[in-house]
Amino acid sequence: MDSDVITRTRRFLQQDVVLSFLSGGIAGAFSRTCVSPMERVKVLYQVQGVDTKSYKGGVLKSILQIWKEEGYRGLFRGNGINCLRIFPYSSVQYATYQEIKPYLLEPGQPELTTGAKFFAGNIAGLASVTATYPLDLVKTRLSIQTASLGNLKSKLHGRTKRPPGMYQSIKHIYLNEGGVRSLYRGFVPTSIGVAPYVALNFTIYEGLKELLPGSYQVHHPVVKLTLGALSGGIAQTITYPFDLLRRRFQVLTLGTGEMGFQYNSTGHALKTIVAQEGYKGLYKGWVANMWKIMPSMAVQWATYDLIKEFITGL
Repeated sequence: MDSDVITRTRRFLQQDVVLSFLSGGIAGAFSRTCVSPMERVKVLYQVQGVDTKSYKGGVLKSILQIWKEEGYRGLFRGNGINCLRIFPYSSVQYATYQEIKPYLLEPGQPELTTGAKFFAGNIAGLASVTATYPLDLVKTRLSIQTASLGNLKSKLHGRTKRPPGMYQSIKHIYLNEGGVRSLYRGFVPTSIGVAPYVALNFTIYEGLKELLPGSYQVHHPVVKLTLGALSGGIAQTITYPFDLLRRRFQVLTLGTGEMGFQYNSTGHALKTIVAQEGYKGLYKGWVANMWKIMPSMAVQWATYDLIKEFITGL
């Protein structure tokens, strides 16, 4: 390959936005694959209604149950579309954040204020959700369509011998549940939860990095893993109730009676969950989520930084 072409390619890859886009996408797909079994267990816990508790006894027991009922493939059901979703989701998120930052810098200040980082993170979160939400909805459907969720399982399997895949699911939702609007069912609670989650995640991670000596930021991947786990865990805990709402709204049309819940708005959903399941109901699946989000964000942030360093050093 011509050396001039190689040089231009390196310069293109090393642009902040392009670098963040590639690094974020690769890091996101890799990290989510690592924790796919925990992600599926979390979703199953979230969509279980008051009278539907097919999965219980802890995260590890639930993972073992899925293994026995569906084999090892069951642990990764929905992961393919999740990777298709998470690559552009993470790419848009990191690239948008890096693109916005220069416009928020105050004159004479080398770094953004905490408030500016939070604002940039909110915009990045909204952009990533908007760009990939239909894939997130379908991923949730794929995660539960073969699960042992009481009457829902028989109802779903009564319609088809083989559960539909990604394309068939998107087509079915579009044709039978309300067109484009149906592909964004649950978008509002998702946005309310994801935007501040992304903002907190970026803000906490960068804030913790700034507290460390410079050498630790560059030469100690274990420290990056730790900071990523902390930032992801804290941010998700604060915004978790909206993540639960996101999943429930995404599966409502699969049969509200079978799922054990029915909501007509975000506010109504919050009130109903508290009334029927108590405040603990807002954090159903939280333990499984921590098993997922902390190692996931640890791997994602460390991978993101390492890929950026590698490409920058080309």
